[in-house]
Amino acid sequence: MFTRTIEPAFYDTDALGHVNNTRLPAWFELARNDLFRLFTPDLDPRKWRLIMARMEVDYRAELQYGREIEIRTYLSRLGNSSFTVSQEARQDGLLTNLGHTVLVHFDHTTKKAIPIEGELREALEAHLQAEPEDA
Repeated sequence: MFTRTIEPAFYDTDALGHVNNTRLPAWFELARNDLFRLFTPDLDPRKWRLIMARMEVDYRAELQYGREIEIRTYLSRLGNSSFTVSQEARQDGLLTNLGHTVLVHFDHTTKKAIPIEGELREALEAHLQAEPEDA
């Protein structure tokens, strides 16, 4: 599992006084950089080997300005050429948001999915885990 800490900025809030729901997909993408480095260590987009097939976010509780947010990133499914990244946003220990993103290992030249094999598969398996019970 990868973890990152986000300190919400004032501009991340909305008129209702909590963190705006549009911030979660951006923070989840940022937190996936650790995982992206397994595929493209220098994050050079010209060498990118992934495409997104699906993204969903469950909003369970409000996030507040002035308190850190922990983003946890792990794999909940690993298939032949695709995998599901699960991400949790937690504030003060409470699970506030749960996201799932399906990514495909992809060859942009041939426009085809390619198998996840060898050392890459082993590196991904190290981050494979079940969702928490409070999910």
